[in-house]
Amino acid sequence: MKKRFSIHKIVTPNSLRFQLLSRSLFFLAIILVLIGIFQYAFLKDFILGSTAASIRSQIASVPRDTWTQMLLYAEINAKFNLDKGLVEVEPGKIQDNLSNRIPFSLMDATIAFVDLSGNMTNLSNSLNRSGAPPALSSDQYQQALNPSESPQFWVVDASDGKELLVVLHPLELRGYLIGFIQVSLSTQFVQDLLFRQLFIFMMLSVLALVGGLVAYQAVIKKTLVPLSNIVHTMESIDAGNLNERLPVEQGQKEIDTLAVSLNGMLERLESSFTAEKEAKEQMRRFVADASHELRTPLTSIHGFLEVLLRGAMNQPEKLQKSLTSMYAESERMKKLIQDLLLLAKLDRSPHLEKVEKDLEVLILEMEPQLRMLAEEREVQLDLSSEGLVLVDVDKMKQVILNLFHNAVQHTDPDKGLIQISLKSEASGVELSVQDNGPGIPEEHIPHLFERFYRSDSSRTRKYGGAGLGLAITHSLVELHGGILRVESKLGEGSRFIVRLPKV
Repeated sequence: MKKRFSIHKIVTPNSLRFQLLSRSLFFLAIILVLIGIFQYAFLKDFILGSTAASIRSQIASVPRDTWTQMLLYAEINAKFNLDKGLVEVEPGKIQDNLSNRIPFSLMDATIAFVDLSGNMTNLSNSLNRSGAPPALSSDQYQQALNPSESPQFWVVDASDGKELLVVLHPLELRGYLIGFIQVSLSTQFVQDLLFRQLFIFMMLSVLALVGGLVAYQAVIKKTLVPLSNIVHTMESIDAGNLNERLPVEQGQKEIDTLAVSLNGMLERLESSFTAEKEAKEQMRRFVADASHELRTPLTSIHGFLEVLLRGAMNQPEKLQKSLTSMYAESERMKKLIQDLLLLAKLDRSPHLEKVEKDLEVLILEMEPQLRMLAEEREVQLDLSSEGLVLVDVDKMKQVILNLFHNAVQHTDPDKGLIQISLKSEASGVELSVQDNGPGIPEEHIPHLFERFYRSDSSRTRKYGGAGLGLAITHSLVELHGGILRVESKLGEGSRFIVRLPKV
């Protein structure tokens, strides 16, 4: 089963889950607020426009003579006080007659007539209603004369501070425009309607935020599971388990890509730690072996010096023997130090002076030296190469000499046979040095190219070897881009093979 984080680790304010949740809800709240503002502005304009259009249509539905009668009654009422009975007219009957012709929805509005000069006549008294109609500016009345530029309605503030909706509708008589019917209506009903709508919207928004909080909790928790798995695995790795790896198929492309990259990094880190551990161990063995190899000749030289100081220097025979032995040990120590310095240079990947060279020519140039090193041993050359290789001549000579010297050390001085062969292959050139020595036990073969490793310490020590020759040879071959391997059978001898790429 996969481990999961505890809740208290996830819902802290600095956790990714908390930040994703809070920011998502914050942006959702901002969106809802913007929608509410837009809805308020749009809905208010829409309701006012719809109400104005409805008022216009209702004004148009009233017969023209009704407006003229209302206007006439208003003028008569203004000139003659009908309530005082100066004219023999029955006002109640006229008002009832006019009221029956006005739509019911206009009964709560203030109605007035505005002529082309901007003079206003209050018609509300004709409907037995009181209230002074609001007056628009002269520019607004001028706009009403041009229907293409005139707005559908105006919103103005009355003298008592209330907001009024004002609608103008042209009034014609015998085909001529004589003025406008002005209807003003309080916008309180619009505010009430908008308040109800906004209240409903706010309640729905709160429910949406609560629902989003619940839904996002589950969604974000499931979404962050792959990331949580990575964090948990990295914590385990941080505790020292470098062999653990991240799952790379969790269903999220970015997380999977990150997991692949982290796994690659972990592979390199583990390899680096392993290599460092091996390097430290090799260095420890190297220092120990080098100290041992240097201590042996120094001990011998020190012993001979003690013998000489005790009086042997006065005895020519013992003096000669001691000096000869000391010289041999110093030569051995000198060679060891030279090998150590060469290995140090090889470890720094030195620059090689490579040139195109035919190895057959190179071996033939070295033949006299090789036969001199072989002494009484038989040396056979089988050279049939037909290709040039890119080599550092001095370094390649050292490779051949090291392999040949190794064969000399492991063959009988009188019956020894050393064969050097060279042949071309499809991918390069193969050089081999074979001897008829005792062979190498199978358990020693994997360690032959390790520093200070000797399969037969007594024989190599006899010839001054410290187990560095094959290690140097292996490094030189690798610097040339080649491969060095060995084949050996007990009782039949060994064969060292070098493969180098052609030019």
